[in-house]
Amino acid sequence: MADHDQPVTDFEIDSDGLHGAQSGFLRVRRVHLRNIRADGSRSEPYVCDFVTRPKGPDAVVVALWHRGPDGAVEVLLRRGLRPALRLGRPPDELPVPDAEGDYPYLLEVVAGIIEREDVGRDGVLNRAAIEIAEESGYTVRPADVDFLGAGVFPTPGSMPEKFWLTHAQIVDKAASNPPSGDGSPMEEGASTQWMPLTEAIEACMSGRIEDAKTELCLRRLRDLLRPGV
Repeated sequence: MADHDQPVTDFEIDSDGLHGAQSGFLRVRRVHLRNIRADGSRSEPYVCDFVTRPKGPDAVVVALWHRGPDGAVEVLLRRGLRPALRLGRPPDELPVPDAEGDYPYLLEVVAGIIEREDVGRDGVLNRAAIEIAEESGYTVRPADVDFLGAGVFPTPGSMPEKFWLTHAQIVDKAASNPPSGDGSPMEEGASTQWMPLTEAIEACMSGRIEDAKTELCLRRLRDLLRPGV
């Protein structure tokens, strides 16, 4: 078996460093490494760059839903600022034009970073309840939030972040307060809306909703709630 056909069992790090301003939200970690193969041989050295986040590596995603008197399910969507889409996707460099086009707002479900003090599954559910209050204005107990299956890696080639998908039922749609937000300019101009679950999933297919975590979360919610949807 040639060296390159041997399975990789570990990595040997030659150098490891962080790049980016200390006050920034993200860092780029650059690792110079070699693959260690099952037979003990090493690959040629190469560079692996990936993004890290000092605040915490993972995020929680929340599908908030309400079942109406007719049994139909609606989900809460939030239109929030995403400057990276406006600044990082020059239209003349795209292989295919974006469906929604002129950002900076994006329609998605409630989500937020899991901070380092949020330990264990209970910590994740507690963070979900905090994000629900900040981004939707609804008050939900952590005990009323549940997981939608296993976590997923959205961009494993460039960021080690895992999304923990959750859901919570809103019994009374009218029982909301103005979202408190987190005090950041990133929260400016945010708005929320209710949409039928089936329509929201169709919007993901048509490109009106372009957020991958939202589509996955809504599809898992639909599978969970069947046959009532």
